[in-house]
Amino acid sequence: MASRQSAALERKKLLGDPILVTTIVVLIAFLTLFILYPLAILLVDSVYGPETGLTLSVFKRILAMPNFRRAISNTLTVGFTVGILSTVVGLLFAYVEVYVKVRTKFMGGLFKVVSMLPVVSPPFVLSLSMIMLFGKAGIITRFLLHIYDNSVYGFGGIAVVQTLTFFPVCYMMLKGLLKNIDPSLEEAARDMGASRFKVFTSVTLPLILPGLGNAFLVTFIESIADFANPMIIGGSYDTLATTIYLQITGAYDKQGAAAMAVVLLSITLVMYLVQKYVLEKKTAATLTGKASRGRMLIEDRSVTTPLTVLCSLIAIFVIMMYVCVPFGALFKTWGYDFHLTTKWFVRVFEKYKGLKAFRDSFVLSLISAPITALLSMIISYLVVKRKFKAKGFIEFVSMLAMAVPGTVLGIGYIRGFVKGVFGTGFLAGLYGSAAILIIVFVIRSLPTGTRSGISALRQIDKSIEESAYDMGANSFKVFMTVTLPLIKDSFLSGLVTAFVRSITAISAIILLVTPQFLLITVQINEFAEKGSYGVACAFATILIAITYGSVLLMNLFIKFFGTSRKIKEDN
Repeated sequence: MASRQSAALERKKLLGDPILVTTIVVLIAFLTLFILYPLAILLVDSVYGPETGLTLSVFKRILAMPNFRRAISNTLTVGFTVGILSTVVGLLFAYVEVYVKVRTKFMGGLFKVVSMLPVVSPPFVLSLSMIMLFGKAGIITRFLLHIYDNSVYGFGGIAVVQTLTFFPVCYMMLKGLLKNIDPSLEEAARDMGASRFKVFTSVTLPLILPGLGNAFLVTFIESIADFANPMIIGGSYDTLATTIYLQITGAYDKQGAAAMAVVLLSITLVMYLVQKYVLEKKTAATLTGKASRGRMLIEDRSVTTPLTVLCSLIAIFVIMMYVCVPFGALFKTWGYDFHLTTKWFVRVFEKYKGLKAFRDSFVLSLISAPITALLSMIISYLVVKRKFKAKGFIEFVSMLAMAVPGTVLGIGYIRGFVKGVFGTGFLAGLYGSAAILIIVFVIRSLPTGTRSGISALRQIDKSIEESAYDMGANSFKVFMTVTLPLIKDSFLSGLVTAFVRSITAISAIILLVTPQFLLITVQINEFAEKGSYGVACAFATILIAITYGSVLLMNLFIKFFGTSRKIKEDN
């Protein structure tokens, strides 16, 4: 009875706030139009033809293609391999940071750098580095080892590059889990005579097993959805993402590409649902809150030395891979002539319209970032602080973009908006415009910002906002004057994260960009495919400088103007 009365009161309060109702309606329309509609169009395209009507013939046709069946097998093989390797390496780094007494600040610095580099770098930088270090003209293979026929293309290259790119994600996820384990559980096992390895396998590992599964699935989804790395270093080893791209750009088979996209989407969606609604809940149920007291760190050199050395070597190798890119832009001819030159940077701006590429990328990302950050905070606010029937729909669809590969989304936009919504001509002008690129940037970055906002809002006492409502403030006023200032740090973080993700995006963008716009990532991919690594590295170096500078500015801004500083000063 009480719950029904509370629900009725909440509905009355909601309907009495026209700004809030309008926001919810507009938000539902936006999410439906730019996330659900393109995916629905792909599904319709794959099972319906104007001449054939409802049919599964398209699926039968693509499944009969040897290259498509091979692409499915290759994609799953890469996904499982990268998922396992990334989880294992991420666990190693997390365990060393949480359990091992590191005697130097150098190790801590390495860990921070490794965790940040994938964030501020384009997704295919390591592919460039792999080719330049270990390819036929690689500085290590050709110059140091005198191996002239080494090939890094194919499964091995993709697996190594993706593992090095994605394992920091696992590391950050598992570090938090390990910190939340109560040390008394492990110490009790030690007191009973169990070895350190036995404690890990019988106590620690079972506690974090759901978290390991969660980390694996996140990496698996990222791996099979990745377009840029397989495109550059895959060679003839096709994955679903690259096969779909070639099907629509090379074979011009839009219906076949749509069916292929549905297959890839089905795989990622199933994995996402398992990760989101099974493993995340199990992880939260297994580990709740923080450790009750400090952990006694491992100081035994027989344990600390091999673990720290191994992590250091991996970290240094990763950093070397990233550092390789700027050097690739400064050498005259990589692998043959190591005289320093600035000609590649000059060519970027004089011959290849580098200024336009950076301007277009910067402006579009700069426009999309605040939209994404604000939209993320609004969705987070509605999910955490309000009760209404469509709340579950908004949360699910906004996070759904995480499971949708960029290639799939790009094809969905092509099929959905070229002739307008449902072929009516409505929004037909959207395709090929700056607006569709901005929308894609927003949609692709929305899940990350929403997650951050939800975490921040759940820490705010509801009574603070209720007081403002009691004083007569509407939902817009409460959100802008009370809620948003309290989550300022999260908003600023989401702002820069959205900017970085937008300016380094490629998978969906490469299908939607027109000659009217030049984007940095598309240029890097184009020159890397041609083998013009000097130009590609020059573009990538400037892009890394922009993204790294943005992250530094964010950190400085939060340090001097953020919520944490204000609270500290007030105290």
